[in-house]
Amino acid sequence: MIIGDSSALVTLAIADKLDIVEKLFGNLYVPEAVYKELTKIEKPYSSKLKSFLKGRVKNVNLKIEKLGLGAGELEAIILYKELNADILLIDDARVKKFALLNDIKVIGSLGILIKAKENGYISEIKPLLEKIKKSGIYLTDYIINQVLEICNES
Repeated sequence: MIIGDSSALVTLAIADKLDIVEKLFGNLYVPEAVYKELTKIEKPYSSKLKSFLKGRVKNVNLKIEKLGLGAGELEAIILYKELNADILLIDDARVKKFALLNDIKVIGSLGILIKAKENGYISEIKPLLEKIKKSGIYLTDYIINQVLEICNES
């Protein structure tokens, strides 16, 4: 089971690879705050994400201070703990660090794509990285080259 946060899900929606998450990790759930953030009408890919996330939204009872995290990020961490999930899908480096310090296993959207390539769900990662970068998602050349090297596409 995997718990998703907004930025990673948007990136996978851009790459048109949302379905891969459950192929790799089983059930995907998102907290209500993440769902609300992703499905705002003005947000890119909101209708695609609303359709994909139907039946995957869980309510989280937020009883602690925000600790400098956004509501969606914090709810995703709490939901991970409540459901005893296997992994947290998140791209934000600051939140990843916080999660790792709290013994939460994490993976980012690019990690999902690497695993998808390793497991034969996608044949090439380079066109997906180009599509993601063209969409305005910030990817450094260093990160792109690292991913391509890992996937033997450099």
